[in-house]
Amino acid sequence: MDTKLELQKEFEKAQQARINKNEGQARVCARRAAGIAIRDYLTRDGARVPSMSAYDLLNLLKEDPLIPADMKLIADHLTVRVTEEFNLPIDADLIAEARILCNWLTTPPQ
Repeated sequence: MDTKLELQKEFEKAQQARINKNEGQARVCARRAAGIAIRDYLTRDGARVPSMSAYDLLNLLKEDPLIPADMKLIADHLTVRVTEEFNLPIDADLIAEARILCNWLTTPPQ
């Protein structure tokens, strides 16, 4: 399946989850979208991508010295654990941040 189409579907699921007041599912979809974009980025770069979860790929991305600090911060936000009340301990819109990260990862450098 086409990466852009996969991303579009995940972000649609994320938005629908948010509309349904299921922020946990929205986070899962945002994280999954990021995983799709990371796999695409690594594959384009010639890397052999191990079969890893989106969470693991986000952690891998945070350690990449070629990734700008602002993109690493988004990856960090997408891996933050929720509190016991299932809330994020940070003020962040993970869907919006995942879109920014995915756009950066899927846009080849000029």
